[in-house]
Amino acid sequence: MKRASLSLTPKVMIIGEFHVTYKNIKNKHMKSTLRFFFLTLSFFFFLNTSAQERHLTIEDAVLGYYRGLYPENLMMLQWVGDSDVFVYREEQDYIFKNTANQEVAQFSFEELKKQYPDLARFPYPTSFTETDFIFQSGNAFYVYDYKNAQAKSKITYPESSENHDYCVKNIAVAYTIDNNLYVADTENEKRTVTDFEDKNIVSGQTIHRSEFGISKGTFWSPKGNYLAFYQKDETHVTDYPLVDITTYPASLKNIKYPMAGQGSEQAKIGIYNMKSGTTSYLNIDTSDEHYLTNLSWSPDEKYILLAEVNRAQNHMWFNYYDVKTGNKVKTIFEEKNDRWVEPETPALFVPNSNTEFLWLSERDGFMNVYQYDLFSNSSKQITDFPFVVTEILGFGPKAKYLYVQATGNDPKGQQVYKVKMSNGKWEPVTSQKGTHMAQLSHKGDYILDNFMSFDVPRSVNLFSTEKPAEKTNLLKANNPMMGVHHGTTEFVKLTAVDGTPLEARIIKPADFDQAKKYPVLIYVYGGPHAQLVTDTFLGGASFWMHYMAAEEDYIVFTLDNRGSANRGFEFESVIHHEQGKVAMEDQMTGVNYLRSLPYVDTDRMAIHGWSYGGFMTISMMLHHPDIFKVGVAGGPVTDWKYYEVMYGERYMDTPQENPEGYNSTRLHNYIKNLKGDLLIIHGSIDNVVVPQHSMTLLKEAVDSKVQVDFFTYPMHEHNVRGYDRIHLMEKVLGYIIDKNK
Repeated sequence: MKRASLSLTPKVMIIGEFHVTYKNIKNKHMKSTLRFFFLTLSFFFFLNTSAQERHLTIEDAVLGYYRGLYPENLMMLQWVGDSDVFVYREEQDYIFKNTANQEVAQFSFEELKKQYPDLARFPYPTSFTETDFIFQSGNAFYVYDYKNAQAKSKITYPESSENHDYCVKNIAVAYTIDNNLYVADTENEKRTVTDFEDKNIVSGQTIHRSEFGISKGTFWSPKGNYLAFYQKDETHVTDYPLVDITTYPASLKNIKYPMAGQGSEQAKIGIYNMKSGTTSYLNIDTSDEHYLTNLSWSPDEKYILLAEVNRAQNHMWFNYYDVKTGNKVKTIFEEKNDRWVEPETPALFVPNSNTEFLWLSERDGFMNVYQYDLFSNSSKQITDFPFVVTEILGFGPKAKYLYVQATGNDPKGQQVYKVKMSNGKWEPVTSQKGTHMAQLSHKGDYILDNFMSFDVPRSVNLFSTEKPAEKTNLLKANNPMMGVHHGTTEFVKLTAVDGTPLEARIIKPADFDQAKKYPVLIYVYGGPHAQLVTDTFLGGASFWMHYMAAEEDYIVFTLDNRGSANRGFEFESVIHHEQGKVAMEDQMTGVNYLRSLPYVDTDRMAIHGWSYGGFMTISMMLHHPDIFKVGVAGGPVTDWKYYEVMYGERYMDTPQENPEGYNSTRLHNYIKNLKGDLLIIHGSIDNVVVPQHSMTLLKEAVDSKVQVDFFTYPMHEHNVRGYDRIHLMEKVLGYIIDKNK
């Protein structure tokens, strides 16, 4: 709990419930006595300023958002439909403002409850239109006219349903029950889209283990006349056994888990016609188990566009299909790469065109924007950045300009750029060093910019795309760590053995003394699609790191090695065929930097990571056994042949194709090298890195007479969530503190 600070001056003293004001005291002796008393107290509290600081606990670190440690934000800030009005939530009100920052509408939870008395709490928005607030509560979607304070339509669906997908255009909801797909509207709670008794046929859910940017399984057409959906046949995917201990007795829970080199799923694309109520499929043969990714509709609803990737993931065909016939029209372009091709973002059509679209590709080494046409063979590169485009924000008026978010020259941050569609000439829209997370209005004339940096906790600004320097500040957050005893953070730039620049972060103890020797904890992830060192609040560090620095006198260090995100294809793809090899080289660059520091206790070095970071933790412990005294690996990959087809084969190919790579990265082969203390933690029903990884490594340790510590979290999957996470971090940090003495 935060301790209140007390500020005393020679003007006023507060004693109990009585206020004594200095200027009202008539007695000179009393004045003199009180002056001395006030000055003495002021000096006493000045000397004890540090005692007034809030000291972090592990519970604070885990529940930081709820403990007020995150910078203030405008909750659910977003543009409203096609308008130049934005909305955000402030406590129990939704507030709507125009681009002059003037309030144009507002409604409260109390007003909403008058129409919906059963609401227990203020619901999150599904979407906003210029007049309506659409939200989900219980087993229904509701449309509330906030301008006239009236309840409008309501769509109910079965309580057992999942994967809800609301369509504003036709006021309908797609949802799944078990392995089948259904649609509900205002008249019918359950319109059947698929009706498969075979549980191996799964419709309307994510496919391909949510790789390739896939986050859902249903896709409404632009006008709401059709519903496209993913379908997968998992007949050839083996069952993996997990145990449910909540039943009496415990029961078997099989999941479908395609392991590298084994049978995978076969995908389809279904189309449900809302008018006729019929379901059809695109004519695609996936008996070769290739991937159907990045589905998008043409604006006129005539075509579906797909990026199709072979199972080896080194060849992609961008195809489009006729919705009425289901037949392929043509392949617009192909991409090949000896390492991998990984499309992650659907096609984005240029406004007012049914044929021209944009595509993101890494083909030239960095993620850049390309333009294509469905019918002609014309194409051009829109951006030619020597850095990574992270997101297309949208188009300016009349699609003359394109706005994108990209890393810029500092890969730790993100900036906004304006690009001329006709010739690719570009200019920065934002310039302040740090991370800009922008939302472009539908018309493309205004930007909401949520900005953070190492020095700025948060600043939310509104500005015109024509005059970006003229900002309206909507929020300037105070530093929530003021008055909190925490470590001091610095960015460090190092150089890999091949000359590649590497970004790192070091957190020093709050009361750092260069004459002392401090133990070190290295936190590592190191795998694709992750970046830990960012130009954001606290440099991207978690609060538990500041707990270790401030309360346990640790130096906490993190380095983004080659293989991690936002540095371009070469930087990331160097891991191909042999996961961890180059990553360990770079992590050792960080270790050698730490060992060069006079205040580092090189005999007390610890390492911790989760998932890929768990793999890296054990790898470092076994390949560099004389460096680390202790390590904690959570949910670790220990043998890549036990990992899933989609992710694993992209980076390692199959075990049959790359036996040397699989063997050299198999941690079991090095368990005899272990010298320090190692704790392995695994969720008992982990469906991402299945428990077989840890179990087989433990078996190898037993056979090799090597002592390893192990802890499982019953009925937790890949991440330990909720209040149990406090227990997890107490386990992790307590083990490190105890063993690294």
